Amino acid sequence: MNNSFWDFLVWLFWFYILIACIWIFITVIIDIFRDHTLNGWAKALWVIFLVFLPFLAAFIYLIARGNSMAERRLQETRQMQAQSDEYIRSVAGTGGASSASEIETAKRLLDSGAINAAEYEQLKAKAIAG
Repeated sequence: MNNSFWDFLVWLFWFYILIACIWIFITVIIDIFRDHTLNGWAKALWVIFLVFLPFLAAFIYLIARGNSMAERRLQETRQMQAQSDEYIRSVAGTGGASSASEIETAKRLLDSGAINAAEYEQLKAKAIAG
C-alpha cells in the first residue's frame, strides 16, 4: 500500500482516458440515432461495430462522418436558438403593443379629452385581459 505521487498521477491519467473514451462513445451513439440519413440497418451495424470493436468503430465513425456530425449539431443548435428566440418574443409580447403601452395610449387619449373615463376603463380592462 505504499503508493507514490507518480502512481497517483498515472492512475489519474488512465481515469481521464477512460472518461474521454466513454464521452466519445456516447457522443457517437447519440449521433448515430439522430442521423436521419442513416436507415435502421446502418444504425444497427454501427452500434454492433461500436460494441465489438469500440475504439476502431469510434475512430472510423469520426473520420468518415465527422463533418456531417458537426453539421447536424450546428443545425440542432440553430433550431434550439430559434425556438428560444420565438418563445422569448411570444412571452415578451414584441409582436404587438404591450398592455402597458396600450394603457399609456388610452391615458393620453383620456388626458387629451378624446375619450371619457368609462371608455378609458374599458380600454384598460381590454389591455389587461390580453
